Amino acid sequence: MKKYVWLFFVLITTSLFAQKKNENFQMHIKKNTGAIKIDGVLDENAWFQSAAVSDFMMCNPFDSLCAQVRTDVKMTYDDKYMYISAECFLKEPGAFVVESMKRDFSFGVNDNFLVFIDTFEDKTTGFAFGANAAGAQWDGQMSEGAKVNLNWDNKWESATTYKRDSWIFEAAIPFKSIRYKGNLNRWGINFSRYDLKAKEKSAWAPVPRQFPTASLAYAGVLVWDTPPPTPKKNVSLIPYVLSGVTANYETKDPASMRNQIGGDIKVAINSGLNLDMTLNPDFSQVDVDRQQTNLDRFELFYPEKRQFFIENSDLFDGFGTDNIRPFFSRRIGLALNPKTGIYEQTPITYGARLSGKLNQDWRIGALNVQSERIDTKGVPTQNYSMVALQRKLFARSNFGAYMVNKQSFIDTDLQRSNGFQTYNRDLGFEYNLASADNFWTGSLFYANTISPLQKDRSFSQAASLAYKDNDWAFGFKESWVGENYNPETGYVPRVNYIQTQLDAAKNFYPKNKSTNVFYTTLSAMTMSYWNNQGTFTDNTTYVAYEGTMKDRSTFGAYLSYDYVKLLYDFDATRMGNTALKKGTEHDWYALNARYGSSPIKLFTYTLSSRFGGYYGQGWRTGITADIGYRFQPYGSFSVAVDYNDIVDVAIPGTDVAAAKKVSSNFWIIRPKIDITFSNKLFFATFFQLNQQTKNINLNARLQWRYKPASDLFLVYTDNYFPEIMQIRNRALVLKLNYWLNL
Repeated sequence: MKKYVWLFFVLITTSLFAQKKNENFQMHIKKNTGAIKIDGVLDENAWFQSAAVSDFMMCNPFDSLCAQVRTDVKMTYDDKYMYISAECFLKEPGAFVVESMKRDFSFGVNDNFLVFIDTFEDKTTGFAFGANAAGAQWDGQMSEGAKVNLNWDNKWESATTYKRDSWIFEAAIPFKSIRYKGNLNRWGINFSRYDLKAKEKSAWAPVPRQFPTASLAYAGVLVWDTPPPTPKKNVSLIPYVLSGVTANYETKDPASMRNQIGGDIKVAINSGLNLDMTLNPDFSQVDVDRQQTNLDRFELFYPEKRQFFIENSDLFDGFGTDNIRPFFSRRIGLALNPKTGIYEQTPITYGARLSGKLNQDWRIGALNVQSERIDTKGVPTQNYSMVALQRKLFARSNFGAYMVNKQSFIDTDLQRSNGFQTYNRDLGFEYNLASADNFWTGSLFYANTISPLQKDRSFSQAASLAYKDNDWAFGFKESWVGENYNPETGYVPRVNYIQTQLDAAKNFYPKNKSTNVFYTTLSAMTMSYWNNQGTFTDNTTYVAYEGTMKDRSTFGAYLSYDYVKLLYDFDATRMGNTALKKGTEHDWYALNARYGSSPIKLFTYTLSSRFGGYYGQGWRTGITADIGYRFQPYGSFSVAVDYNDIVDVAIPGTDVAAAKKVSSNFWIIRPKIDITFSNKLFFATFFQLNQQTKNINLNARLQWRYKPASDLFLVYTDNYFPEIMQIRNRALVLKLNYWLNL
């Protein structure tokens, strides 16, 4: 046994310290001697003298062959910009596949070219830029080796043109828009090409097919003839002006005008460190959240989309697990009233964030945000702050520690009676494992909260270890949360539990290359919960068979088993029906099936269904459909529908005769119209009917990007009661912002 433990330790250690995987893939970039106009036409002399690479490798459906479609990439630079061009040849002349010209498109349903840049060559953080074949821009900040946060936005220019047998992408990325270390002549880089008609994804530096082409562990090397221009302290001013009118018909408040000014300031402290400041921020133009069916006992998670909180967001939101987040930036601007259990919307007055690289091995994140008080609701002024340090270890692993502090400035009897505490703090650390080849990943996390009413068992802890290669995937997770763990600036839907999870999957790739099947996967997972008193409370177990065809259509079938011992009274329909009692036990089997059509076609659809048992020996039928048609490349119309029918949920009474059965059915309907007049002018209308929350929401947004990263927004939104179509509230906002680099 000892020799197997020793062998495992040797394998893990070797993988942690292994050298860069694609060291031999090098592109030597040279400074240009002439001007370049970003117009999608590569006719300048600078392009004929620039560094060039081709010979992409296929990533899927096979990862051992040369790409079928040719891609020629060139790069050069001057004192202000880094230039990238790509000519993407087609397998056969004809139309490309795109959704629209809307920014930050979905990768899997657009022909596209992307570049992933690892400016510190740490194989963990970086930047991504690119476009689809219609010219829609795509940009994001990278973290955790492959994640791309598309909510990140910055100034850069691009253009796309078309030929009979190819499309051309040309871009200029200002050195001011990215962070990098001066005096380094090596960056990590990779180029990705996705062509739906050719049914292949390829990359310049080869990436195993089980990983995304964004995996920085497999990036090649960009070698500079001289180090890029030394980063200087640069400042970006992003002021905005806003005018609007709002009316709340529920509270019978009269319509009121809203005139507001504010803005952000971005200061590059050094090559890798950035200071973001905001004054009187407004986020009215942010995309509205997509409504979800909630039949869970716990709160749903919605991601952060506000631009101020995006840069290096992994330094803040990245600690913990999906369900143990000691810091969640969406809590800022939402004050939880402990007495009512309701989150009150509170305006932010100012904020500052310092984040980025201190040097090659150290990263820092520091945040301070102040919110306004609401006297009428007894919500005090609150200050949110966080500081985090992260140290790189081995090839791609890291260790981090943090402290979160929420301070409430309580000075009225109403605020005291509402139960606000003067402070709430969370301290913790985390170790993240990532092997050089990305096959092994894992984490170890511990945190503790502190408040004036401090109680025992206010901790949380989690660990995980996973292995993934071309054929197999295995994973183990465990977490332990004390009953008094309470991060008020975090997201923790439940406490008082110990959880374990085991999962395994096997990929099957057809040996016959003429088959239409790309790959199939057989997987299994079991997850169990106990409370801290040792009582078994939950289990979910499933087996699944899923597949992807070469035309990117998908299918899947899942058989699951659930067991729940209720920890408190719970309305299993969330529709205001009689609740099932605390301590009652429920178990059921369910069958799920899903099919998604090929994104190559103009008409697309995804269908999924769920049939099986439910709480109280009831039965739940769930149908979800997402149907769309695109008018390539000028927009699309889609309708998403969720339907749930819950019948015969037995609610125990005081005796058998008093028991009754409850049934409910409800819809969520989400039609959406997206129109892209160009890659700078967008219009979207999103309508949502949610019978579960008894609300109808309409959001319409017109966006004109009149200059890079500068926008004019016109946003209209209202909410109705669905039963009587009576209006609840309404708002119309006109907002203008401008990005100025000093």
